[in-house]
Amino acid sequence: MADIHPFRALRYDLQRVPTAQVVTQPYDKITPAMQERYYAASPYNLVRIILGRREPGDNGNNNVYTRAAAYARQWRAEGIFRQDSERSIYVYSQAFTAPSGSKFERRGFIALGRLEDYSANVVFRHEQTLSKPKADRLDLLRATRTHYEQLFLLYEDSGEIASLLKPATAPTIEVDDEYGVVHRVWQISDPGVISSVQKKMRDKKLVIADGHHRYETALNFRNGCRAAVGTGSNPQAPYEFVMMTLVNMNDPGLLVLPTHRVVHSLDSFSVDELQKKSSQVFAVEEIDPAIDAERATALLREQEQEKKQHKDRAGTALLAVTANRAFLLHSPKAAGAKFFAGLSPRQQALDVVQLHKCLLEGVLQLSEESIRNQQNLSYLRDPSEALDQVRKGAANIAFLMNPCPVAQVRDIALAGEVMPQKSTDFYPKLLSGLTAYALD
Repeated sequence: MADIHPFRALRYDLQRVPTAQVVTQPYDKITPAMQERYYAASPYNLVRIILGRREPGDNGNNNVYTRAAAYARQWRAEGIFRQDSERSIYVYSQAFTAPSGSKFERRGFIALGRLEDYSANVVFRHEQTLSKPKADRLDLLRATRTHYEQLFLLYEDSGEIASLLKPATAPTIEVDDEYGVVHRVWQISDPGVISSVQKKMRDKKLVIADGHHRYETALNFRNGCRAAVGTGSNPQAPYEFVMMTLVNMNDPGLLVLPTHRVVHSLDSFSVDELQKKSSQVFAVEEIDPAIDAERATALLREQEQEKKQHKDRAGTALLAVTANRAFLLHSPKAAGAKFFAGLSPRQQALDVVQLHKCLLEGVLQLSEESIRNQQNLSYLRDPSEALDQVRKGAANIAFLMNPCPVAQVRDIALAGEVMPQKSTDFYPKLLSGLTAYALD
């Protein structure tokens, strides 16, 4: 069962610092240019803790982690960070305009969730993780003993929990980020409301949307603390919990965007060979080579709608675009089955798996390791940028795709299976710096 708890969040004192100057995007979405901008915004910007600058001469006693811990201690001592007096959960709303131009609001709530091993069948992942990012986050957590960024998890109900969390007051925090997303947070301290939410959550299964590396980092940290304590471990110890934002997967504002694949720097690449080999595993239709991003997105959406209307039609619709040719790939053929060893029918039905296994690995002969290390592959949210890359000669081919439906993410996760990296892009990202969970 999902064990959810209120907590006394560590928060910026908004009388001392403007919210907009200190919050950031998640650490793994911060580019070097964004890092510089955050540094310039305020001496108290959270980037100094979650993604500090590396400096010449860094060593075991002076590095990004020790500096992060020093900033954290200093800011608490100065009263820049203050801990809320009451144990609370925090309603979190994000109002945004999607790339399509449609407006949405996504609502969830921030609370502590008990860390559970995947084997307990309470928390489920849908992506594999890499060791390097986990080692980095573990070093930061050990140094600061604080969770500064939210994990993004999904639960499922028909709206009962959201109906309990309808604040009637002005938000505790309100800030616009650099992408025009309006973030609002309300502090809920009513014990009755909190107890009702806890009861409603007890039978829920949780699916990680974003934050796989940080969730597993928190597990590793917990295990280290348990080992240090020994047999007298305490199930209510602070390290047994992690800060989560929990969102109903039926929320109308839960938006998943596609992440397109761009292949570059191939030693040899032939469009004719691509067409020939792809035709062995897909129906391939050559289309207007000048197709733009808007038409490409519409064509993919049309294919998805056609698949829904004709249940007997095999799924998958991909666009492959080179410098001067373009192809619609659909209706996978039986010959592609040879690429799916060890994968379930659920996994094989995913467009992203068809792309990775049949095209990237099968047709283009990219190894799993090279894909994992992004040696010949880059990931882009913007289809216009992907098309531009191939048309200006910076890449060999762009593969455009539809987003993965949330229901497929749920089914894969609950079955104990995983998807290729960057299969989902939940939009927008949770803002870092709204709340933090200090273990001490």
